Amino acid sequence: MIEYIEGKMVEKKPAFIVIDCGGIAYFINVSLNTFSNIKDVEKVKLYIHQIIREDSHQLYGFYNQEERQFFRLLITVSGIGANTARMILSSLTVGEVQKAILSGNAAVLQSIKGIGAKSALRIIVDLKDKIGKQDIGTDLNVTDFSNLREEAVMALSMLGFNKSASEKAIDNILRNQKTHYTVEELIKQALKNI
Repeated sequence: MIEYIEGKMVEKKPAFIVIDCGGIAYFINVSLNTFSNIKDVEKVKLYIHQIIREDSHQLYGFYNQEERQFFRLLITVSGIGANTARMILSSLTVGEVQKAILSGNAAVLQSIKGIGAKSALRIIVDLKDKIGKQDIGTDLNVTDFSNLREEAVMALSMLGFNKSASEKAIDNILRNQKTHYTVEELIKQALKNI
């Protein structure tokens, strides 16, 4: 397995680059986010995800390990292949995708070319718990976001409200949030909507 490739960039396009590494040129598929970070450099280091199939060997390159890790999470979702995952990471930053998943905002995911309603919901359902348990290393503090939601739902349940109704109310608030809430503020908002 290839961990990273470092060398001179000899060709660059928004969807791929070619790196000369010791006289061997590698064709590497990249997201627009990665391309934006490397387009002005001559020497580059990309973290690689390699896909080997019977009829092809493909390399996907990422500017940092966090984007590669999130790409690997996306391709675990049924129906999301490498090119779709790359399209997601080209349309949104890792932090934006995480926020959409954690808040259950399918509309954000559906705004990406090739992602329909079913795919968006599948991504949310499959990755919500995985993202909450991992530190992907973005500007969004995933653990705090997940804990905030859990604490609010638990508090509402203890107050006698149905768990699924509580989750729905909390998710609606977080999906449309304009500011960051404390647990208390989130519970107060949810009480108005249940």
